[in-house]
Amino acid sequence: MAALAACGGGGDAGSTSDGSSAGSGSAGATNPGGSSSSGGTADAGSGSGNAGSGGSSSAGGGNANAGIAEAGAIGYGAATTGAGSSPLNLVSVASLAEAQAAIDSYQKAGGTNGLKITYTGAFNFASITDPCTQFKLSAQTLEIKGESNKPLRNISIIGADGSAANFGIHIVGSASNIIIRNMTIGLTPGGGDSDIVGVEGSSAGAPSNIWIDHNTFFTSLAECSGAGDTEFDGMLDFKKGATNVTVSYNYLHDHHKVSLNGYSDSDTAERLITFHHNVFENLGSRTPLQRAGYSHLFNNLFSSILTSGINVRMGGYSLIEGNYFENAKNPVTSRDSSELGYWELLNNNISGPGDFKTYGITWTSSDASPSKNADDWTTTKTFPREKLGYAYTAQSPACVKRGLKAVAGAGTGMATLSCN
Repeated sequence: MAALAACGGGGDAGSTSDGSSAGSGSAGATNPGGSSSSGGTADAGSGSGNAGSGGSSSAGGGNANAGIAEAGAIGYGAATTGAGSSPLNLVSVASLAEAQAAIDSYQKAGGTNGLKITYTGAFNFASITDPCTQFKLSAQTLEIKGESNKPLRNISIIGADGSAANFGIHIVGSASNIIIRNMTIGLTPGGGDSDIVGVEGSSAGAPSNIWIDHNTFFTSLAECSGAGDTEFDGMLDFKKGATNVTVSYNYLHDHHKVSLNGYSDSDTAERLITFHHNVFENLGSRTPLQRAGYSHLFNNLFSSILTSGINVRMGGYSLIEGNYFENAKNPVTSRDSSELGYWELLNNNISGPGDFKTYGITWTSSDASPSKNADDWTTTKTFPREKLGYAYTAQSPACVKRGLKAVAGAGTGMATLSCN
């Protein structure tokens, strides 16, 4: 079967997404949280795709190889082009302060004609010997804030291989059409005030067209006295109207609460988010937590989920397809809201309750009502295909298990998973 990149996702007509690789090689000694495989260099411009309707799936085989990089996002974020292929502003930065200055200068100049930031900074995560010191510190965040009278869009932030950061990225308001690739971000300070990537609307508008691809994000599963439940909170949060997002080929590990899609039960905007080919490993919960809206999760690896996984609530719909689940507690559930959500289970490695023991799947009941677990492993409501509207190819869970970890995360040359 052809690599997923051959299916691709399209950008706006006449525009090419900025998917250039930051180089080849591993993340180096300053990046203990990064992906362990190098993957090789890939030409991100060699992929192609369309944004057609519907999708296809194939059982495929278990063989896995590294494929070419994607020229553009697949899924709900397919129209994301970032800085484009010929941005007028090219900036290399080595610190949060330099990155913020580049954003501010770009916004002052109009904030629309394309900004590509290459991040080259380094951070030695081993220097943080006690992760519980982090939540007591002030949050450090790159602010990408679109205002009603100051547009801010068409931005790509690309990490150079070997780079590492200890700050988060906050995309707010009317900021839109933004790509984040090949970044390694870990052990961020600030507790509940600091998401690794937070995307949220404001009175100025709501972000749209976001592609988060081939990054490595991590913190710690330490339980810190005095932190409550905010030692390390949001890793990837999408709130208050943020929509048209693709999260792909990221290595997300060692974190308490991963992805909040919807700020509260009253945040019922129609979010459209695709999660594909991500490694979720050694995590507490929210992989993701979805309130309302529509999500498509395909070809992800969920390994060592400690509390709960995909939690669909408040009438939301999730298409859960071609994923590989192992050693996971409550991997698909609906709990802790006033209304249940719905899921369609399609061609995952688990076909029924008889597979739970084989793959280390366990269940616990929720104290809240209403609640429902997928402990019968059946679809609760078919995902409305008219809400999907893009082309994709779902590969086999066996191939995902065999090869995804080698190509997910930063420092892999943006390689994709090829199955045959």
